[in-house]
Amino acid sequence: MIRVVVADDQQLIRAGFAALLGAENDIDVVGAAGSGEEVLRVVRATRPDVVLMDIRMPDGDGLWATEQISADPVLAATRVVVVTTFELDEYVERAIRAGASGFLVKDTEPVELIRAVRVVAGGDALLSPGVTKRLLERVAAGRPGSADTRMLGPLTAREREVLALVGEGLTNEEIARRLVLSPLTAKTHVSRILTKLAARDRVQLVIVAYEAGLVAPRHVLPGE
Repeated sequence: MIRVVVADDQQLIRAGFAALLGAENDIDVVGAAGSGEEVLRVVRATRPDVVLMDIRMPDGDGLWATEQISADPVLAATRVVVVTTFELDEYVERAIRAGASGFLVKDTEPVELIRAVRVVAGGDALLSPGVTKRLLERVAAGRPGSADTRMLGPLTAREREVLALVGEGLTNEEIARRLVLSPLTAKTHVSRILTKLAARDRVQLVIVAYEAGLVAPRHVLPGE
């Protein structure tokens, strides 16, 4: 059972998300909150698998709350999906830097919201394609002229190759086909990279791949 907390300053939205998710057999909404401080109290009390986090809330916004959750070792298993009306580049980048594992806008189809909860609970990361492209553009644009590869020190040559493919947005199955590996072997490589780089999820690995110069924007921006 996937345990979820819904955080939004609008009661109607909290109730709507809770009803939508609660209707699924594998999802249990264990709490709700309307402010940053409140969501921290609820999350610490319930230890959910996933938090659906609004950005604009009183008493500490969703970005601040995401940072607090990500920095708390006790909540290491809790993942945050930011769900907001504001699809602004600044918010996207700050949310991911804060430790969010996903970013969705509120006009996302219900089936996609449910899918996002399942994907993130399963240890993967999720961003809408448009959000991903712009995030990576911003990361690449802010990267120094010479890439810093020191962060890749702990990785083997094969792991660097896998990390580059993660940075291109490939799934484990796609990485396996590209490198002629079994999906299990590809998954093992990704897990080891996460551990060695102390990264929470694949979103952070994508950012590392860009900052280390393993991936260029053209890889994820076809036609541009």
